[in-house]
Amino acid sequence: MRVLSRYITATYLKLLGLTVGSFTAIYLVIDFLEKISRFSQAHGKPQYIILFFLYKLPSIVNQVMPLAVLMATLLTLGILSRSSEIVAMQSCGISLKRIAKPMLVIAFILSLYTFFSNEVIIPNTSQELKYTEEVLIQGKSPSTFFRLNNIWYRDENYILQARLFIPDAWTLKGVTLWQTTDTMQPTRRLEAQEGVWNGHFWTLKNVVDREMSGGKAISTKQVKVLPVPLNLKIGDLKVWDKYAEDMGFFKLKRYTDKLRKGGYDATRYQAQMHSKISLPFACLIMAFVGIPFAMRGGRSGGIALGIGLSLGIGFAYFIINAVLISLGQTGVLPPLVSAWAANFIFALSAIWLTLTIHH
Repeated sequence: MRVLSRYITATYLKLLGLTVGSFTAIYLVIDFLEKISRFSQAHGKPQYIILFFLYKLPSIVNQVMPLAVLMATLLTLGILSRSSEIVAMQSCGISLKRIAKPMLVIAFILSLYTFFSNEVIIPNTSQELKYTEEVLIQGKSPSTFFRLNNIWYRDENYILQARLFIPDAWTLKGVTLWQTTDTMQPTRRLEAQEGVWNGHFWTLKNVVDREMSGGKAISTKQVKVLPVPLNLKIGDLKVWDKYAEDMGFFKLKRYTDKLRKGGYDATRYQAQMHSKISLPFACLIMAFVGIPFAMRGGRSGGIALGIGLSLGIGFAYFIINAVLISLGQTGVLPPLVSAWAANFIFALSAIWLTLTIHH
């Protein structure tokens, strides 16, 4: 039995390596063709462009892994069925469970790796990726800084800090704005409940306006609405929203907990937080789904059928999952339900297909 497991494992790993490499290469080529004109217009140096794609590689591998696992599962079982090896195994009393076990174990290990990568590798490479693209290639000034619990922005004689950015409403929550001299001495401090972008300029609402001198407040007044001359653009702040997507589960959990304690709505980030666990296990779900599909094809299965099925099932999963998570981010579904619903639906489908296989 160990010989059989090693044989299935070796076949599966060869096809898995081929599918991961192929999908990664296709992704890189498409992304390169999409970005090269923009990078060329910015006169980006070749070494920085290469560095950009190297930093993006771990994220690409994570994204294509579930689809690669599904295709490798379908191709492995399809090839074994076509050569009558599955029939030979079953005639010797070897169950489908024993045949599928090596592939499910490998898929589970890949799910754990994807989760580990999202926690440790991706947050670091995504920061380097953004710096390489924005500063080294496009030559932008690194004036906007993002931290786990704060957004910082410096604009000539202004320094802005905000607790939260809501992309859909173009709104910053918990805003503090310092006006300084050329020597960085604060002359004014504005504390606002929120700052809203109207497409042309920023407006602070419910503002406490303090005049400063020598580091101390000399006068204080309250203002309902106050326009401010900041050059901060919505496109810059969307980088923060993307950074939240690149956080690991534990960092995002600490961030959402802090937002809720501060009285802010963290639903959007809670849905992303739960997806940090559910999405890595898409590898295991895809392997589980691929096994009954391949077995139902019997000897008629093959490379063409495996590729077609994997693309169809994979795209269906990712579309359904994206829709469900977006419903969780907007509060239509509970965040936990929205993150796990696609996995649950496809797992139930795999169980039903497995039970209806005619041996």
